[in-house]
Amino acid sequence: MTDDVLFLTGDQVSRLLGLDAAIASQRAAFTALGADAADLPGKIMHPSRFDDSVVFAYVSRLSADTGAVAKFGSVNPGNAASGLPTVHAVITVLDPVTGRPAAVMDGTAITTLRTAAASAVAVDVLSTPGGADLALLGSGTQALAHARAVARVRELNSVRLWSPTERNRARAAQELTAELGLAVAAVGTAEEAVTGASLVAACTLSTTPVVQGEWLAPGCTVVSVGSFEPGRREVDDDVLLRAASVVVDDPATAAEHAGPVVHALREGALAPEDLVGLGAVLTGQSFPRSGPGDIVYYNSVGLGIQDAAAAWAVVEAARKEARP
Repeated sequence: MTDDVLFLTGDQVSRLLGLDAAIASQRAAFTALGADAADLPGKIMHPSRFDDSVVFAYVSRLSADTGAVAKFGSVNPGNAASGLPTVHAVITVLDPVTGRPAAVMDGTAITTLRTAAASAVAVDVLSTPGGADLALLGSGTQALAHARAVARVRELNSVRLWSPTERNRARAAQELTAELGLAVAAVGTAEEAVTGASLVAACTLSTTPVVQGEWLAPGCTVVSVGSFEPGRREVDDDVLLRAASVVVDDPATAAEHAGPVVHALREGALAPEDLVGLGAVLTGQSFPRSGPGDIVYYNSVGLGIQDAAAAWAVVEAARKEARP
């Protein structure tokens, strides 16, 4: 390590990487991926034999002038009961020329921001224009981040929020009501939240579907970020069957990790060539929506290129701030 290595806490990362900058970083990440202009080795997701935690490791590089980025961390579902983020991680950023460490930063803040920001990019390019009625499934860190991020790309007419614990959903609804400037309704069932919604954001760690395809209104866009390993399925088969397009962050990665996609491929309900990469949409290679009545499903499992783009945005902001 050298004296010029940046060491950044979660609070510093959150201050340096605002939501708009995070969204811009994710648009850049997926555009580079769609243009085949980034390095994206396969990621490691390894369920523990000791408990329900999952250890993960991502390595990637966004561009020639930004160095490699590695993230190492753990998903601990039990944290939600204690009000803690379920994901904790550390990120290391390397110099693009020498490979020397350029920064070490809190990966939890990066993960929260980049995941929600990527969903906002997906919503912006996949959903119908105009005001939206949002169904938010989950009441934890990622659910709140998604509401904030979606509000940056779509005017929200209403938000209905459901999670299994009444106290948690009431708290989350109250917090978002104060932040978003509209009344967020905490509802008693997932069906009540989803019915009639034009946008659905599933931000849970559920191993059984919390969204059923029969509930979806014509034109609905469904975003799922909790189905990041084969054993987690936030949506049922009907969601994928009703979808005009199944869009994923990366087709090869989704085919191995995204629970609903893995299940649909195994059952023959979906073929690998049916998967559309978000990067292909952003670069104009694919057009998932043929009309306003189409249902579109987006499954994100998380990619290292997202961390690389966000981490370098933080590094550049920190360096700019340090200049006299």
